[in-house]
Amino acid sequence: MHGQPASGDTPDPADAAALPELLTRYLQHLTVERRLAGRSLTLYRHALSGLAAEASSYPVALTGVEAHHVRRWLSGLREQGLGPRSMALTLSAWRGFYRWLGREGIVKANPVEGVRAPKAPRPLPKALSVDQAVALAAYPGDGAAEGTALAEAQTPVARALAARDHAIVELLYGCGLRVGELVGLDLAASASAAGWVDGPDATVHVLGKGAKRRSVPVGRLALLALSEWQAQRVVFAGADEPALFVSQRGTRLTDSQVRARLKATALKAGLPTHVHPHMLRHSFASHLLQSSGDLRAVQELLGHAQISTTQVYTKLDFQHLAKVYDAAHPRAKRR
Repeated sequence: MHGQPASGDTPDPADAAALPELLTRYLQHLTVERRLAGRSLTLYRHALSGLAAEASSYPVALTGVEAHHVRRWLSGLREQGLGPRSMALTLSAWRGFYRWLGREGIVKANPVEGVRAPKAPRPLPKALSVDQAVALAAYPGDGAAEGTALAEAQTPVARALAARDHAIVELLYGCGLRVGELVGLDLAASASAAGWVDGPDATVHVLGKGAKRRSVPVGRLALLALSEWQAQRVVFAGADEPALFVSQRGTRLTDSQVRARLKATALKAGLPTHVHPHMLRHSFASHLLQSSGDLRAVQELLGHAQISTTQVYTKLDFQHLAKVYDAAHPRAKRR
């Protein structure tokens, strides 16, 4: 990956001798003044050692590196199979090093400033199949044996847990809520409430990203699940607790508690994948788009500021159609 040096690129011996000291001083700066964590320091040290190796092999003095050197070395990293994210991290370390050299008066310009790593492909969000999502929503929850009604659970605590977890799944999947929006819901509307469910109007009002409010319709099954939970909520919550969803201690549920409960519920429901709250939001969007094809409506329901954010679900929809085609169309089957 190392090119031949151009005329005049031979490093100054004094600069070469100072190289280890420069690296050591910069890493000390990151440790003491920037207070970088151990893992970050290890990554920076690795990236800067790579920079020193490139400059030495080219050869060019570290203080004489120019943008065309950096681009050549970046191209070499790509040829070696380094991914876009790793290349971006490497460039970030190099860029920070030269900014520090500039502040120290050692270099006049930052050769990495205008160099950018290739964009990493945006990973498609993972969504459950319709059958998986329905199976999860229909699961009776902890404390109730499979196939029994919530009211037949053995203890009041078990019934309350089952009702609460069922309502959480129904809202996450039925309304496409973010987990932060879900745990922010209050039992009733008020001036201080971040969100609440309006049962008679069959809508949930939430405070989303950027402090933007939106309203989302709530389906019949989700309303039934919420009604069951509200009947059981007194087992955990005190009269003065405003949160809709509470823990066994009677305090508002946290994001991490919802994630843990959802993961455990999905495993017990027999789903073959790790399920997290945002996966249910993805499933809501993907399944709605498959059925309606109305991208603009899905954007409004999700609370996306830009339609481009919602368009990722069209790719999920295409993947679904492609799988159907591969499985069903006679001309798609290999002989």
